[in-house]
Amino acid sequence: MLIIGIAGGTGCGKTTVVNQILNELPEGEVGIISQDSYYQDTTHLSFEERKKINFDHPRSIDFDLLGQHLETLKKGEPINQPVYSFVKHNRTGDTITTNPRKVMIVEGILILTNKELRDMFDIKIFVHADSDERLIRRLKRDIAERGRDINEVLTRYQNTLKPMHQQFIEPMKEYADIIIPNNKYNTVAVNIVRTIINEKLN
Repeated sequence: MLIIGIAGGTGCGKTTVVNQILNELPEGEVGIISQDSYYQDTTHLSFEERKKINFDHPRSIDFDLLGQHLETLKKGEPINQPVYSFVKHNRTGDTITTNPRKVMIVEGILILTNKELRDMFDIKIFVHADSDERLIRRLKRDIAERGRDINEVLTRYQNTLKPMHQQFIEPMKEYADIIIPNNKYNTVAVNIVRTIINEKLN
């Protein structure tokens, strides 16, 4: 199994890059695991308490469970991936059965901050985007998809997102094997990743 980690700041366009990589690959050969499914279980907290959690700190991620799940997939066994609700700031209690594939892509802003997880990746990719561009994308997404208002998004960006990005996410570039600038000229980098995956599949 080839495991690829794709990281980068919020709104950097990781999903776009993942989709570009998957575009011309055979369907069903590549599986995707999102870090967002592995936020810590916060059922013991009230909704008001959950709203105050710093979700951009590595502590907010259940890296132990994510690592265990990758090990299980490597053994050829399926996993039950948690389902997370951004509206409730908690796991829903549902799970999604994820089967092992020849290639597994793990994507998320904090996945390179954990050494044990990092060591499991055969290829580490960092998607880079301008901070203004990332803020604009985050604003659009959180208002449209997650029911936030503009003040809430901007306050969170200033108080947690930006400092956490500078402290934890940006420094992870040094561990990346490939840095992909998220603009229309990233086709060479995406093609390199696709070639590596095709070699593994064949």
